[in-house]
Amino acid sequence: MTAMQTAFDIANAVRSGDLSAVEVTQYYLSQIEAREPEIHAFNEVTAQKALDCAAALDQRVQAGESVGALAGVPIAIKDNLCTKGTATTCSSKILEAWIAPYDATVVKRVAEAGAIAIGKTNLDEFAMGSSTENSAFGVTRNPVDTTRVPGGSSGGSAAAVAGGFAPISLGSDTGGSIRQPAAFCGVVGVKPTYGLVSRYGLVAFASSLDQVGPFARTVKDSALLLEVLAGHDPADATSIPQPAPSLVSHLDDGVQGLRVGLVSELMGEGIQPEVAAQVRASAEALAAAGAIVEEVSVPAVTYGLSAYYLIAPAEASSNLARFDGVRYGLRVDAPTTNEMMVATRTAGFGPEVKRRIMLGTYALSAGYYDAYYGRALKVRRLIHDDFARAYQQADVLITPTSPTVAFPFGAKGDNPLAMYLCDLYTIPTNLAGHPGMSVPFGTGADGLPVGVQVLAGTLDEVTMFKVGAALERAATAEAAKGAER
Repeated sequence: MTAMQTAFDIANAVRSGDLSAVEVTQYYLSQIEAREPEIHAFNEVTAQKALDCAAALDQRVQAGESVGALAGVPIAIKDNLCTKGTATTCSSKILEAWIAPYDATVVKRVAEAGAIAIGKTNLDEFAMGSSTENSAFGVTRNPVDTTRVPGGSSGGSAAAVAGGFAPISLGSDTGGSIRQPAAFCGVVGVKPTYGLVSRYGLVAFASSLDQVGPFARTVKDSALLLEVLAGHDPADATSIPQPAPSLVSHLDDGVQGLRVGLVSELMGEGIQPEVAAQVRASAEALAAAGAIVEEVSVPAVTYGLSAYYLIAPAEASSNLARFDGVRYGLRVDAPTTNEMMVATRTAGFGPEVKRRIMLGTYALSAGYYDAYYGRALKVRRLIHDDFARAYQQADVLITPTSPTVAFPFGAKGDNPLAMYLCDLYTIPTNLAGHPGMSVPFGTGADGLPVGVQVLAGTLDEVTMFKVGAALERAATAEAAKGAER
């Protein structure tokens, strides 16, 4: 066993009996034991539970039973996805002792596919942040450079894959929370079309934006995992009523004749020169592979950040009202009900969560709703319409995933606006509801990973993955040339 083995290869080896699920699980638990104190990717490592599941799966293999597409593959679960019998904390003190009574649909689906849940990963509290510095349980460090952030909010899930603690992991993406940490940690991260993957059992941040998706080392592994996650779920009213797409079978189709648009508005001011250079190099690589590459304009994306930081906090202020000290989670006793709720929320929520609740409550308040929240919804429509026009000119769009490579701890913590700007390139896709993925493509400043973002229209994951696979092949070939030099 090596940490570089793909989920695809592990599953094949377990199904054939060449590897046992217990052997695989023990290997990854040893990797966690060796480096987890330094990285802190996990809020909880469920070692014994994982070993028990692996032993049960090995018995099924020996009995000749079908054990699924992810047979014996360890998977890390973001700690805002309900996992029955395990703490689901959202990295918040208000849920520190809460044990989920049921499994999220995605947790159930990966288990049914034979994956072995190995632990719950750290995140920015309630998924609000871009660096995993907002967790109530300590920061997660980037395995590529432990002086740097892993991105956020799914920083623990990205770090678990990048650090070799699990071949695949689950994250959630509300404004870039899968794609940005994937870029910072040098792994693949995918935000599916809104509604393609069930949100049932995901602790809500902003319900019209949240989406669950995969992290993996390779495009093929991320496609394999998304095939397991996707598909209609009657328990989620926003779930699209159609089956999961077939993705793995199309990865080698190539990009000959595909129209690729380089979004001009996202290649200008504020981007590090090394990041811009790698994105342009990725466009050249796609052109060399037969794609037709040209610049495309999506004017309204420049308003995405402003619209998002009205819509998302407004939805968060509503969703987080349920954490009141009465129904579940932390309760701080006080003489009256109102005083108890205030004391509970004051003690239970961190500064960033409080900031966003206040922003959202203000935007929804009487006399300001139309001026702020209502106008933001109109801007969201403009963004959707501009993307629709862009997809008439191009089959996919490419942009940087983040304007910079991973930054040092504390570099943006005192400046919320600087932190929010980290999601400038990922947010518009959430507002439009379209799919997006980040694929590692070379390095930038200080030799740190750069992610190229591939965007596609609604439910066009197949084309997006074709382009992602082509970028991965080009990046691998370039790395091989560099090693020879």
